[in-house]
Amino acid sequence: MATPLANIRVLDLSRILAGPWAGQLLGDYGADVVKVERPGAGDDTRHWGPPWLEGDESQEAAYFLAANRNKRSITIDLADERGQQVIRELVVKADVLLENFRTGTMRRFGLGSDALLAINPRLVYCSISAFGQSGPRAAEPGYDAMIQASAGLMSITGPASGGAAGPQKVGVAVADIMAGMYASTAVLAALNAREQTGLGQAIDIPLYDSQVAWLANQAMNYLVSGKVPGRLGTAHPNLVPYQAFSTADGNLMLAVGNDRQFADCVACLGLPELAREPRFARNSDRVEHREDLIERMQGTLLRQGTAEWLRAFKAKGIPAGPINDIGEVLGNAHARERELVRTIDNSNDEPVPTVANPVDFSATPVRYERAPPLLGEHTDEVLREWLSYPDELIAELRGSEAI
Repeated sequence: MATPLANIRVLDLSRILAGPWAGQLLGDYGADVVKVERPGAGDDTRHWGPPWLEGDESQEAAYFLAANRNKRSITIDLADERGQQVIRELVVKADVLLENFRTGTMRRFGLGSDALLAINPRLVYCSISAFGQSGPRAAEPGYDAMIQASAGLMSITGPASGGAAGPQKVGVAVADIMAGMYASTAVLAALNAREQTGLGQAIDIPLYDSQVAWLANQAMNYLVSGKVPGRLGTAHPNLVPYQAFSTADGNLMLAVGNDRQFADCVACLGLPELAREPRFARNSDRVEHREDLIERMQGTLLRQGTAEWLRAFKAKGIPAGPINDIGEVLGNAHARERELVRTIDNSNDEPVPTVANPVDFSATPVRYERAPPLLGEHTDEVLREWLSYPDELIAELRGSEAI
C-alpha cells in the first residue's frame, strides 16, 4: 500500500534532534530520507550514551535511535570541495533539504539556499537554527536547554513561584522537538505550494521563535492582561482545579475543565456544598480563590488511595489519571493494544525498539521499514541509485576521503 510521501526524496544534513526529528517524521510518512553524516564520526548523538543498544556492535546511543528511523545514512565531508559537489548533484535529485548548522555555515560551503535553489528551483530548503537566518542573534549557537530558558518556558515550569526550588526545564528537549514539528509541517506546506507554482522555496525555522510561538495561552495571558505568568507547579493558570494532588498512597492528576465537571468532582469528594459557594461556583471564581479551594480538596483526597479515587472519578466522567513513570507508560495494556512500541531489525539483525508515530492513516499507513541506520551503511547504495555513480568513482571519492 502506498505511503503519503512515497514520491518525495529528502536530503537530511541535520544532526542532534530538531532536524532529525523532522526528517524522521517525513520518513515515517514514506519519504526516501537520506541522512548525510560526517565520515568517521556521524551525528553527534550517536555518541550521546549511555544507554547503548544492548548487543549492538556499533554501540549506537539510545538518543540517536530516538530520531533516526526510516532513513538511509551516507557519509560526505561537507568541508571537502569534492564532497560539496556530491551534495550539489544529490540536490538536483532531491525534493527537500533539511539542515541545522549554525547560520552561515552552509553558505560558506557554497551550499546555501540561494546557491542550491539556483540549481534546483523546485527544492524545498529548510533551515533550522537557534535564532533564525537573519537578525542580531542569527550567528549565535543554541541548544534546547538554553532556548527553554531564554524563550520563556523555564519561567513557567517548576514549583510555584516563591518556593524553595527555582525554574526547571522540561524533561524532554521540547524546544528541539517542536521546532522539528514546525519544520515538518512547513515542508509539507511548501511541497503543496510547489504543486501550484512549480517552485520550491527556503524555510527559516528558529528554535527561539518556535518556543515563543508555542507558549500559547501563557503568552496570550500576558498580552491580554499585561501580567507576567509565573510558575504554578502542576497547576493550570486558567483552570481550577487542574493539577496534581496527593492521596493516601500516592498521587493523581485531576483536570476539571468546566463548572459541571467541578460539581460532579466535589460531589465525589463528599463536598457538594463547594459547588454552591459563590467563591467556587464558576471557574473564574475558582481561579481567584485557588488556594482556599485546593486546601479543602487536598485534605479530603488524603483519606483514600489513588486507585479508589480514580474509580470514583471515572464513574462520573471526571478527567483524572495516575502519574505514571515511563516504564508503566510503555509497558501497560494500552501500550500493547495500541502498539505504541514497535521493533525493527537493523542491518546487523539486531532488534531495535522504537516508539510508534501516533498518526494512524486509514489508507496510507505510517511505515516502520528501516531501523536507525549504521553510520554510512548506505553510501554506495544511494550514490548508485540517485546519481548512477560507477564503482570506480565511488572508490576514488572514498580514497580521497570526500565520502
